[in-house]
Amino acid sequence: MAVVVTLSNHWKYQLGKKLVDISADTFKIILLDTAFAFDPDAHATLADVIASPSAELDTGNGYTRQDKTLTGGAWAEDDTNNKGIRTFDTVNWTASGGAIGPTGCAIIYDESTGSASPLVSPTVVGCIDFGADYTIPDTSSLQIQTPAISI
Repeated sequence: MAVVVTLSNHWKYQLGKKLVDISADTFKIILLDTAFAFDPDAHATLADVIASPSAELDTGNGYTRQDKTLTGGAWAEDDTNNKGIRTFDTVNWTASGGAIGPTGCAIIYDESTGSASPLVSPTVVGCIDFGADYTIPDTSSLQIQTPAISI
């Protein structure tokens, strides 16, 4: 299956109202369990995602909840596909002491729009649906190469 990226409607609204700064805000990425199904209408904030029937993966075996900050990358104008693209450096999780997962998707959120502790309204940017469920075996890694936000 193909990887599918879906942006949240709330984040697009905040972008249009100039409430987010893609160049300067702090973006984070989390992994969710296999039962999670992203809804771009209902999953507006991190609190909405965490309150879902499914949940972010538990801390352990090389995964730590809400601590993976997206760094690097750049803004680019893509005139071929008529988009603006904000890329980030490749991110990875390495399992240690046991497996990580299973996981079927990752959520990118804009930590600058709220406070992640105690889980107060950081805006969800969107979901990267892997198209399959993955369990990362001990000593192996899950890598998301050059995650991007396309507008």
